[in-house]
This record gives sequence, structure tokens and C-alpha cells, in this order.
Amino acid sequence: MYYAYVAQSIAQNDKFYKGHTEDLHARLKEHNRGTTKSIKHLIPVRIIYYEGFDSLAKSIETEKYWKTAAGRRYLRSKLSNGPVVQWIE
Repeated sequence: MYYAYVAQSIAQNDKFYKGHTEDLHARLKEHNRGTTKSIKHLIPVRIIYYEGFDSLAKSIETEKYWKTAAGRRYLRSKLSNGPVVQWIE
């Protein structure tokens, strides 16, 4: 299973990172260890939303969509009541 996900900075809760991975838990640990240069300034982070896919290509396509204006509107509507995912730490 592959995932497209949204991570939110805990310290700066208006900052988000969109990515894709095959293992959400391992990727979150990598982020919070500071091994991802593009998100290092946002740590600590938590995953607040994700969608699962059978193919890597679809997870990458979804991540790219979320980075567009339409994709940001889609995420805003999904997250309007707060984080969807509570358990990934």
C-alpha cells in the first residue's frame, strides 16, 4: 500500500507538508529526526490526513494534486473540522 499524506507542524500549526510514502510510521519518524531537509524547519510534525493507494504512481499524482490551488481547497474542506488522523505519532 502507498500513501499520500499531509503533515502539520506542531510548533507552527499553519505550516503543512504534503508527501507520499509506503510506510507512514517510518516516514513520520524520519521527518521528526530531521532527516528531510525540506521539512526540518517545521519539526516536530504530525500526520493529520492521508489517503491509501494500490500504486506508487497514484500516490505521487495525489500529492502533486494537493499542491495545486484546487488540491489545497480539497484538503481545506477535508480538514475543516480539524485533523482527520489522530493515531499516527
